[in-house]
Amino acid sequence: MKIVSLTISAIDRVTDVIGRMVSWLTLAMVLATMVAVVLRYYFESGSIALQESITYLHGLVFMLGIAFTLQRGGHVRVDIFYRGFSPYHKALVDLIGGLIFLLPVSLLILIFSWDYVAASWAIGETSEERSGIAGIYLLKTLLLLMPATLLLQGVAEILRNGLVLLGKPLHTEPDHIEPLI
Repeated sequence: MKIVSLTISAIDRVTDVIGRMVSWLTLAMVLATMVAVVLRYYFESGSIALQESITYLHGLVFMLGIAFTLQRGGHVRVDIFYRGFSPYHKALVDLIGGLIFLLPVSLLILIFSWDYVAASWAIGETSEERSGIAGIYLLKTLLLLMPATLLLQGVAEILRNGLVLLGKPLHTEPDHIEPLI
């Protein structure tokens, strides 16, 4: 059980660090959007690279924040039923959902995205706009990083729920992770 607890804690730490770093990109995205709006409507000017950077930041926030959201219990559930369940039944639902849906879907995304991302890297894919951002292949790499981080956190959640079902819950469940602010 000690190795399971250490594995869960290690994955949770990695997810937490990534999530906290990525959460700051939301502020950068808001500032970039504000600059783009001011440039466009007050100075009648614009920047394709700035517009694309907002898209890149949006992709980073959502694709790399998905595992953090899972860790924090922020994904959609049929809460009308779930919230009334005992911790045991919640763990059972989460474990089955993780095994039947989360892991297979994450693996499918990873497998089916591999060639697409590899082809983009092979040609060094760039923006179709002359003054756009050159590294579209970097943005497409998120299609591999997202399921990889989701798989890792999914394993941690499955292990955590397994411990609850065995009557040996961890003391550091995601609800007890310190808040962002």
